[in-house]
Amino acid sequence: MTSPIFKQFATIIVFVFIQTINIHAQQPSANDMLNQLAKLKRIEAMQPDSIGPKFQLALQSLNYAVMYPHEPQTENVLTQAEQTIKQMEKMRETNQTLDQNLSTRNLSDLCTLKGFLYMVRIVQDPAQNGQRYYIDVMQNYEKALKLNPDNILAKQLQEKFLEGMKQATRR
Repeated sequence: MTSPIFKQFATIIVFVFIQTINIHAQQPSANDMLNQLAKLKRIEAMQPDSIGPKFQLALQSLNYAVMYPHEPQTENVLTQAEQTIKQMEKMRETNQTLDQNLSTRNLSDLCTLKGFLYMVRIVQDPAQNGQRYYIDVMQNYEKALKLNPDNILAKQLQEKFLEGMKQATRR
C-alpha cells in the first residue's frame, strides 16, 4: 500500500510531466495556460498542506505572466502567484522543525520564485521597474543558488535575466 505523500508526489510529477510535454509540443495560447493554471489551482486546493502543488502553481503563474505580460488576466495571475508564495513562506516558517535539508531546498525554491516574480515585473515595464527590481532579482537568485547550488531553475532564470539585461543595455 502506498503512502498518501507518495500518491501526492506521483500525481504532481505526472501532471508536471504532461504539462511539460504539452508546452514543448506547441506554444500554448494564453487561454490554454489559464486552463492549466485552473487545473493546478484545483490540485493545490485538494492538497492544502503540500508545498509541491503551491510551487507548481506559482511557477506556472509566473511563466504565464512572463509570456503574456500585457494580457488583461496577467495582474490577477501575478496577485495569485504572490499570495501562493506568501502561503509557502508561512508553511515553511511553521515547519522549520522538519528535516534541515528539506527546509533549505524549500527556501532556495522560494527565493527562486521571488526572483522570478520581480523579473516578471521588469518584463511588464522595463523603464519603470528595471531599476526598482534589478537588485531584488539578483539577490534572490544568488541566495537561491547559495542555499542550493544544484537549483537548476534558479540557474536558468538567472542566466535568462542576465542575458535580457545585456540585450537591454545594447539598445
